[in-house]
Amino acid sequence: MNNHQPMIVVRKSAGELCLNDGSAGIRTYRCITGTFSGDKQRQGDRITPLGKYLVVYKNPQSKFHLSLGLNYPTLENARRGLATGIINPAQYQQLVEDILCADINDPAVQDRIWNTPLGGEIFIHGGAEGRTDTAGCVAVSNSDITEIYHICPVGTPVEILP
Repeated sequence: MNNHQPMIVVRKSAGELCLNDGSAGIRTYRCITGTFSGDKQRQGDRITPLGKYLVVYKNPQSKFHLSLGLNYPTLENARRGLATGIINPAQYQQLVEDILCADINDPAVQDRIWNTPLGGEIFIHGGAEGRTDTAGCVAVSNSDITEIYHICPVGTPVEILP
């Protein structure tokens, strides 16, 4: 990788995670995603969200080898959840405060953001070996996540496409 910031693009239907450096594709990995297609709406729907996210948390002690936590739900996800009645105004306000002002590395903040009716704890992680799908995360092999984990700092953009 050169001095450009890495970027991750996940193509759910193709089962691939592309690691880019600037606009150039560097490496493509096989990945698995949620059981069902579409865009994540609520906790437990086993759908990987679509959209643009950031790596906001690196977990070196993941139960899936290593993992990169994404900032799902975003403000856009929260607005949609409020508009569709999945979350109530108080939940929406707490999400907005936490998303805009809080430290995602604080376990209490993680718990508030990631444990709403919108779902959360969306990670790119290892442990894909022998599996066909996830509960909503993006999974690659342990050797692949080791490589990705060391290349991608907090702040790495991630785009998840259908």
